[in-house]
Amino acid sequence: MKVIALTGASAGVGRATARRFAREGARLGLIARGKDRLEATAAEVEEFGGEALVLPLDVADADAVEDAAAQIEERFGPLDVWVNNAMATVFARVTQIEPDEFRRATEVTYLGYVWGTLAALRRMIPRDRGTIVQVGSALAYRAIPLQAPYCAAKHAVKGFTESLRTELLHDDSNVQVTMVELPAHNTPQFSWGRAKLPKHPQPVPPIFQPEVAAEAIVHAAEHPRRELVVGWPAVKAVYGERIAPWLGDLVLARNGFDAQQLDEPLVGERDGNLFESVPGDFAAHGRFDEESKSRSWLLEADLRRGPLALAALGTLAAALFARNGKD
Repeated sequence: MKVIALTGASAGVGRATARRFAREGARLGLIARGKDRLEATAAEVEEFGGEALVLPLDVADADAVEDAAAQIEERFGPLDVWVNNAMATVFARVTQIEPDEFRRATEVTYLGYVWGTLAALRRMIPRDRGTIVQVGSALAYRAIPLQAPYCAAKHAVKGFTESLRTELLHDDSNVQVTMVELPAHNTPQFSWGRAKLPKHPQPVPPIFQPEVAAEAIVHAAEHPRRELVVGWPAVKAVYGERIAPWLGDLVLARNGFDAQQLDEPLVGERDGNLFESVPGDFAAHGRFDEESKSRSWLLEADLRRGPLALAALGTLAAALFARNGKD
């Protein structure tokens, strides 16, 4: 059974990923701030056939992250996989965000990944094995309005990961590092994140259920590649930014504000979970179940591209054989 550290494990994509790893019988170190939700996640992990260690901490605290890594290995043995997933952000215009809010979002969503990666590397490099999964976003390539702290942090994670990857390649290390770039998902962040908008925030449609992300993350952990881009919206953002970034600017300037807000007033500013964990029964899903897709056909084809390629080759070979037979 694999030993896995998972940050942001108490809700949203992290919670769905914990369940998915549990189905593989994994031993999971569950990291997040909210102890009650972590314990609820641990109960689900055990129900699905895994084992769990609850580790309530703030990933912005490098010493706490290092201590968590030591506790996981003391309990379960050597780490096989470290998944960085924790995030915190502010939904607001750039000019409305205070310095301490920018700093806090960066410390969690970017530096939290750095501290987790370093804790993993201290253990994986001497053993010359292990996989680090960075849960990224299409917004690491194409930033959007009203989410500057989050977009900037995801850009930073991408740059940090590329630097690390080249160093590992230089050293001929067998430690793997992979990024999973996600589209919009139906998670609680839109209900509990700090917001300074006139209307309630929402993910930019089309929206996917967090189980889609979980499937991609588990696959990346088991079959690491340089990068896994999940779903057509993320593919469009990543490659569209490379081809015509100016067009993305224009489209988002026109549509990016309304696409991220419901027709539901947000009365006053919402403090959210930026600085403190918020109470409440938040699990994997947010409030957008009716609008969310439970499958990504493009992801499923991507994850099965080996069998699909073989099938395509088989079809081609059969066609050529039939043609030669006629000749």
